[in-house]
Amino acid sequence: MPKQITEMLKGTLEGIVLAILAGRAAYGYEITAWLREQGFTEIAEGTVYALLLRIEQRGLVDVEKVPSEKGPPRKVYTLNAAGHEQLDDFWRNWSFLAERLDQLRTGDAPTASTTANEGE
Repeated sequence: MPKQITEMLKGTLEGIVLAILAGRAAYGYEITAWLREQGFTEIAEGTVYALLLRIEQRGLVDVEKVPSEKGPPRKVYTLNAAGHEQLDDFWRNWSFLAERLDQLRTGDAPTASTTANEGE
């Protein structure tokens, strides 16, 4: 994965994980595996687990310990109401940024002189 994508992913990974959990409950390894299947091959499992711990501490997910066939119980994460609100905020911010970036890419972005004249 190119460095630029890795850096962009750092700022959006929480929203991506919240979006995954909005679709279904999952445990850390499942989330990591799905991300890798989607092409994010260099995401470390530890990165996902650290993020899950942060969103758990912020009260965005509910956690249930489920027995595992192999080893200790798994922590299964489910998005709760606060997590859905955070995800809604993420999508609003994403839409805002995506629209502005698309304007820049297509050359439709307002120029500095255009925006300065709007204030008059």
